[in-house]
Amino acid sequence: MTPGTDPELDAVVAALRELDPDGHRTASVLRDTIDQLYDGQRTGRYRWDQLYQTEKTHCGTLVEINMQRKFKFDDGDTLDYRIAGVEIDCKFSQRFGRWMIPPEARGRLCLVLWASDEQSRWSMGVVRASEANLQPTKNRDQKTSLNKGGRERVSYLHCDAALPENLLLQLPREVVDRIFAFGAGAARVRELFRLVQRTPIGRVDVAAVGQQADYVKRIRGNGGARSQLRPEGIVILGQSHTHRRIAERLGLPVPGDGESVSARVHPCSAGAPDSAEIDGAWWRLAADSDPIVEAPALPRPRSGD
Repeated sequence: MTPGTDPELDAVVAALRELDPDGHRTASVLRDTIDQLYDGQRTGRYRWDQLYQTEKTHCGTLVEINMQRKFKFDDGDTLDYRIAGVEIDCKFSQRFGRWMIPPEARGRLCLVLWASDEQSRWSMGVVRASEANLQPTKNRDQKTSLNKGGRERVSYLHCDAALPENLLLQLPREVVDRIFAFGAGAARVRELFRLVQRTPIGRVDVAAVGQQADYVKRIRGNGGARSQLRPEGIVILGQSHTHRRIAERLGLPVPGDGESVSARVHPCSAGAPDSAEIDGAWWRLAADSDPIVEAPALPRPRSGD
């Protein structure tokens, strides 16, 4: 819409833009909501098509709840929220543009969101659910959807933006099948870090693979994947400052909060390019042609690390 033709819409868009200028907070809500539905720690699920239809339908409600928790929107009297003093309904669809508008939202503003885990993309905008923007047909609940003109009149704050990736969806299916072929969670976590090297792996991914309450312990030393993979020359670096410095010196992706990254390493001369001193010796990333050498023991995180 032309700015100024709908002052309420302009006020809501401005307020949302101030709350989340780059969209990272909204993207995290969508990522967390989808992962909440998968419930990987209990179910091992990581794909949208693994959900029951009732769970898919429930996604919109969870997005509505989690957006309000994140941004502290006031409750509306009739609609979901009150933003910039204006009541607005929240609508999510996994199919772009297919937002279902209830009778109480007609003529009112709607916050419309879309996300695709497979495409790792998301969008968010605001639209006036005026009669001119709606389909004339209604379902048995008297809900309808935006028509072509209505979809074109959505004022997007973020359109086709990057959604934080679902690692297990990005991996080749045969790799995921090899990981899940193991019956025990500890073995699956070990295979994950063996097969997926030089790539940040988040806690959600480990939880879905491990399917255990203590899945984080499956990464660590003292019997976890970190100690079990040492004989194969593989280190697993976590989010501590010490581990991040080692990752950076080796030329690996630096693990973010809740992330780990594995890689096979090989001894090298002191101060060699892209090398790090670990456990009193110097190491670099191993080439495919390098023989397997037991990996060094990683330093334990220090207090406050």
